[in-house]
Amino acid sequence: MKSIRSKLLRNFLIVIISTVLILDILTLLCLRGYYYKNTQDTLINQLESSINFYQKYFSNNELMENIYDNVDVFWNMKQGQVEILDPSGELLMDSYGIRDSEILSTPDISKAKNGEVGVWIGKVDRYNDKVMIVSKEITSKINQNDMIGIVRIIFSLEEVHKIIDIFSVLFLFISIIVIALGIIMSLIIAKDIVSPIKKITAVAKEMAKGNLNIRSDVADNIEIAQLSRTLNYMGCEVEKREKLKNEFISSVSHELRTPLTSIKGWAITLKYDCSDMDTVALGLDIIEKESDRLTEMVEELLDFSKLINGVVSLNIKEHDVRDFVEYIENYMRPRADREGKKFIITIDKSVTKGYFDENRIKQVLSNIIDNAFKFTEENGIISLNAEAEEKYLVFIVRDNGSGISSKDLLRVKDKFYKGKNSKSRNGIGLSICDEIITLHRGILEIKSNEGTGTEVTIKIPLNKGEL
Repeated sequence: MKSIRSKLLRNFLIVIISTVLILDILTLLCLRGYYYKNTQDTLINQLESSINFYQKYFSNNELMENIYDNVDVFWNMKQGQVEILDPSGELLMDSYGIRDSEILSTPDISKAKNGEVGVWIGKVDRYNDKVMIVSKEITSKINQNDMIGIVRIIFSLEEVHKIIDIFSVLFLFISIIVIALGIIMSLIIAKDIVSPIKKITAVAKEMAKGNLNIRSDVADNIEIAQLSRTLNYMGCEVEKREKLKNEFISSVSHELRTPLTSIKGWAITLKYDCSDMDTVALGLDIIEKESDRLTEMVEELLDFSKLINGVVSLNIKEHDVRDFVEYIENYMRPRADREGKKFIITIDKSVTKGYFDENRIKQVLSNIIDNAFKFTEENGIISLNAEAEEKYLVFIVRDNGSGISSKDLLRVKDKFYKGKNSKSRNGIGLSICDEIITLHRGILEIKSNEGTGTEVTIKIPLNKGEL
């Protein structure tokens, strides 16, 4: 498996070398185009000047006559070889003294016959390198449309290519230097990136071994520093949850031990003494209640496990909110009467229908109202309001009980958290409520002042499409 460093180096080198090669190729192409164009323009200017001079001063005589008279207006050029052709393409004169009866038909000649300036680059005999040939027609002085011949200038590109080769070598040298510097910079950058990653990896391995107190101190790179902070945050959260889990296990063990001890004690008592029917009835009643308590605790734990693992599916249907709230009232009213507390129900007229999982919302409201009863003294007031707020169906549970401290309020919905004054069995009741409301795409808010009471607000989307 390739390391991050090797991958980074490979990618850096690919980018650097590709960029340098592309720039070199483009630069050489531009340089070649520049020199070719400059040479072409020079040859065309020279050719046109000579033809204009000839037509002005020597066109009264026949072309062949001027050739035989050795008029050097054409071939006295330092730029290259000069050829004069007749209209058919046969060579009449060559400044190098070459005689060839073959009819020439290169592309430049074809263009010249059409009245254009012909330019052609290619290989010809007598030259080791490519040549550039420019051609243009010579017209009669009497009739400008009457072509009497073609003048060609053949220029070797050897010197041009030498210049281009020099630049190519120079660019190659510069490219090697750039690539070498790129490799050095890539090594530095790769090290700068990989080094903090290695540190973070080492910290992560230590955390994986169980050392949750270790922290990463990487802070020299924005992205890597963010990763470091995230890892530290994860470590804190894992450490916090591990602590809460241990507290939870301890709490659950204690809570389970109490009813089990009671059940076992009464079972032993009844085993050896069942003569007193009142004692038997009392013992069986306690065993039944403690068994129910154990069952409730186990079910709550199983429910919590399903929720946090995402295996719970909601059965969302349309319900009559008034009927639903009345059910909650009928369920909690006997307890209020039994404990000497006032339980007030208010349903806003605007509230009619709602979309939710009836059993789950019953579970939430029962848990929250149960907490309100636990923390409210005799003659205290607990209220449940149902109202509509924009796009939400809102349930508000209020009490004037002991309230929640500001410290506990920040963590009261955390999993396994039990406040110092909590009467919760295992610290997961509100966590379950929060998970259920979250599944409904709703909001659960808790406001409280220690000594004055608590207000819990539950918001569930009114429209089915928002669930």
